Amino acid sequence: MTSPTAHEPVRIGIVSISDRASTGVYEDKGLPALKDWLTRALLNPVTFEPRLIPDEQDRISATLIELVDAGCSLVLTTGGTGPALRDVTPEATLAVAHKTMPGFGEQMRQISLAFVPTAILSRQVAVIRAQSLIINLPGQPKAIAETLEGLKHADGSTRINGIFAAVPYCIDLIGGPYLETRDEVCKAFRPKSAVRPAR
Repeated sequence: MTSPTAHEPVRIGIVSISDRASTGVYEDKGLPALKDWLTRALLNPVTFEPRLIPDEQDRISATLIELVDAGCSLVLTTGGTGPALRDVTPEATLAVAHKTMPGFGEQMRQISLAFVPTAILSRQVAVIRAQSLIINLPGQPKAIAETLEGLKHADGSTRINGIFAAVPYCIDLIGGPYLETRDEVCKAFRPKSAVRPAR
């Protein structure tokens, strides 16, 4: 069995964006949902950088830059991706992008469309800034897990791939740490040439 020290450590930014949760009107459920899923999915030792902030475009952009500069290889946001007037997370994310990664948003909407026709109103985006991957996720904890993990048939086989299956290889390609996942939660996909031998 591989010891925990064999896996590269990773720093991950988790950002919950909500006017009401950030002012204490109700309890934030986004950060616990992100932390719980990532802890279950990753074999790597993770240092989380959590932030709970309001729906303010400049504040969101500044927070994303701060987390990238702090060495987060991955930054996941939740909230603020709908069409409402205060929903500005995608705009704030695109404003700090060096590259856009449209496939992530396309796949998230495909997963959500299996449940609700209003999934087409979701505007999640993913971008690369420096050596960090930033992904906007939905606001609901159930939807966060579904988009990351994907959907399975009753027999456990894959129905729709979750987006996280592609995250480790993407982070490889931008020079980040080698992320390893628990297959029963989410099997990371890499081309054979990119797979490191087990230590």
